[in-house]
Amino acid sequence: MDFQFIKPLLKADAKGKIVMLVMDGLGGLPLTPEGLTELETAQTPNMDALAAKSSLGLHHSVPFAITPGSGQAHLGLFGYDPVKYEIGRGVLSALGVDFDLGPNDVAARGNFCTVDDNGLITDRRAGRIPTEVGERLCSLLKEKVQLPGVELFLTPEKEYRFVFVLRGEGLSGDVTDTDPQAIGKHANVATATSPAGERTAELIREFVRQGNEVLRNEHPANSFVMRGFAGMPAWPKFPEVWGTRSLAIAMYPMYRGVSKVVGMTVMPPAESMAEEITMLEQNWKDYDFFFVHIKKTDSYGEDGNFEGKVHIIEEVDDLIPRILALDPDVLIITGDHSTPAKLKSHSWHPIPTMLYSKDARPDGITSFGERACIQGSLGPRFDATELMPLALALAGRLEKFGA
Repeated sequence: MDFQFIKPLLKADAKGKIVMLVMDGLGGLPLTPEGLTELETAQTPNMDALAAKSSLGLHHSVPFAITPGSGQAHLGLFGYDPVKYEIGRGVLSALGVDFDLGPNDVAARGNFCTVDDNGLITDRRAGRIPTEVGERLCSLLKEKVQLPGVELFLTPEKEYRFVFVLRGEGLSGDVTDTDPQAIGKHANVATATSPAGERTAELIREFVRQGNEVLRNEHPANSFVMRGFAGMPAWPKFPEVWGTRSLAIAMYPMYRGVSKVVGMTVMPPAESMAEEITMLEQNWKDYDFFFVHIKKTDSYGEDGNFEGKVHIIEEVDDLIPRILALDPDVLIITGDHSTPAKLKSHSWHPIPTMLYSKDARPDGITSFGERACIQGSLGPRFDATELMPLALALAGRLEKFGA
C-alpha cells in the first residue's frame, strides 16, 4: 500500500476500533496426507461460530513461496512492504527489551546453543534453558570478554535468547549472520557485506572467539550464534500512516520491538495470554488499534509438538468471548507465518485469516482452518499488506476516493 495514497483518505474523526489477534506461526500441516492441521484439529467453537459471520482467506506476509522471518512477517501484517522495509532481527530484539538504541549502535539477536566436540550445532536453543540461566551467561560474557574501542552490551531475553549490541564510531550492520539456522553445521563466520562493515565483522569474530572460550565448559549452552545485525531505521510511523492511536500487547521482546519500530505504544510484557486480554480490556477506551500477539503457537510448532500447538489454539479460543464483549468494529484473527509442527520451522505456506466485522460480507463457512479458508472471499493467496486498508474500511475510517 502506498502510504501517500492512503493518507488523505483517513477520516480525522473516525471512532471505529480494530483488534488484530496474531497467533504466531498459526499455519500448519497435517502429519499424514489424510490428516488435519493443528488449527483444524483444535476444538475452537468460538472461532468457528465467528467464521460464519466473517470473511476468510489465506494470506502470505512476504512474496509468495518465500519463507518469512517473524519481523518481516509482522511488518506485512502492519501494512508495510516487507521487502522495502527490511530490518535486522537485532533491532527488534533490542527494542523489545527496552534497550535504548543510539545512532552509533549495531544490534543482533543471539541464541545460546549446544555444540558437540567437533563444533557442530546439535541444538540451536540449548534445550530452551531457563531465563535465569541465560541471564547468568550474559553476565559471564560481559565480565570476561574485552573488545577494543567499543562498548559491549549483552541483555538477556527469554530462555535461550539474548541481545548483542556494539556501540562506537564507524560501526555498520553490513555483516553476515553467524547463525546457520540449522543443526549439524558449524556456526558461520561473520563477514562484511560492504567496506563499511569490515571493522564490525572483525569485532564480532573476536567476540565469538572469546565468548566460545568462556562458555566451553557450560552445559547445555556451551556456545552461541547471532543474526540480524542492524542499526535503528527511520520509518513512517504506524499511528500517522493509518490514523489510529495504536497499542501493542505482547509477551516476547521481538514482537514488542517490531511494534516500537513502527511507533506503536507498547505495553509491559504480560505473563500469560489471559493477562494480555486483561490489558486489552483495561486500555480499550484509550486506543483505536490493538495488536495482540500470542507466541506459544510458534514455539510448539518449532519444537515439533503438534498436540501442544493444538492446545494453545484451544486456549486462545476460550479467550475470544472476552474480546467480542468489547464490541470491536473489526476483529482480525490470523498468524504472521506458518510453523507446522511437522517441519519444526517456519514455512512458506499461506496463513489462515479471519476478518470479522458487522459490515463484512460473511462467507457462511462454519469453521476456521486452512482448508476452510481456501474457500473464503479473501482468497487462497492474498497479500498481508491488504489487511490494514480492509480493516480501516470496515471500521469506517476511510473516505471515498475520487469524485
